[in-house]
Amino acid sequence: MKIKLVELAEPILSNNVIPVDLTQNTMDNRKNNLLKKMMEKDLDTVLIYADREHGSNFEYFTGFIPRFEEALLVVHVNGDSFLLLGNENTKMVEYSRINAHLIHVPYFSLPNQPMEHDAKFISFLKNAQIKEDTKVAVIGWKNFTSKCEKNEYLFDIPYYIIDNIKKLVNNDQKITNGSDLLISPRSGLRIYNNSNEIAHYEYGATLSGIGILNTLNHINVGKTELEIANYLTLFGQPNNVTTICSTGDRFSNATLYPRNKELALGDKFSASVGYKGGLSSRAAYVASSKDELSDPEKNYEAILAKPYYSALVTWLESIHVGCKAGEIFRKIEEVLPQKKYHWELNPGHFVADEEWMSSPFYDKSPIEIKSGQLFQIDIIPKID
Repeated sequence: MKIKLVELAEPILSNNVIPVDLTQNTMDNRKNNLLKKMMEKDLDTVLIYADREHGSNFEYFTGFIPRFEEALLVVHVNGDSFLLLGNENTKMVEYSRINAHLIHVPYFSLPNQPMEHDAKFISFLKNAQIKEDTKVAVIGWKNFTSKCEKNEYLFDIPYYIIDNIKKLVNNDQKITNGSDLLISPRSGLRIYNNSNEIAHYEYGATLSGIGILNTLNHINVGKTELEIANYLTLFGQPNNVTTICSTGDRFSNATLYPRNKELALGDKFSASVGYKGGLSSRAAYVASSKDELSDPEKNYEAILAKPYYSALVTWLESIHVGCKAGEIFRKIEEVLPQKKYHWELNPGHFVADEEWMSSPFYDKSPIEIKSGQLFQIDIIPKID
């Protein structure tokens, strides 16, 4: 495949980028689909955990995350639902997109906040109608895929919650990791999107693209990472990954965030920003021509940039409804061999509220690509 470097007109940005809310019909369908899955799996109860960093599965049904607190959503197969919320989130039951009974759980609040309604934690689970010897699926945010251990009995939520669920149910074999119900790359509920959901997530994907383009247009020698990073932030919308705006060597003093460091001619430069629905990222050098780079770096375009873009084009031209995800992996391996370009992660993954939900793209994957799925290409080549 021939990749040519040519100058193109800059994309024209929309002046009317507005969010698209999820409809109540969409939210009702999400719950109904979960109840169907529960019946298929012979589950009595699903318990979904959330905190600030791991709230997407919870938000999928409730429409919100508990911000700086923790929370649980308990859904029974008969449709009864309970929201277990900390001190500063109890008001959110009024706004929840899933109809649920409130249970105030002070344990989910910040350290040393009032606990007037103090009680043993297990009592709150009992109030949520979790009963002895019932089949419970616990959903955090990860479906463990290790071949060394049975993933259905690995849990990624706080021990004090799991410990009390086990005490209450009194049958360890009836408590399993249920994350695959939602994020399995083969059959998870969340890997499919209707038109309303696609429009909802497209807003965030658009913001990330706008942020990157604005950032690239303001790169100049002498500006600081702080100044440049300001263009990545848009409309106060929440980012779903740590924003990157880095020049020269990254991570000095273990700093992950933009620093008060000036861009210098010939510096390596990278920028990434993610919103619900998508992340955009670019990496190159601070230079206007090859002549401004050192001798080894003058070949950057030929030895890295062109092979990388060849892989992107291959990915986009190959993917279609009905193809196997393993075929995409194989084609990327052919045009951008791992041994030479040292990419380590899956060459693409599902995206939604979180930047990486799960991925069907792995070697020999038999998973078929279906309509309504949202993907992000995520190939990160590295050469010595």
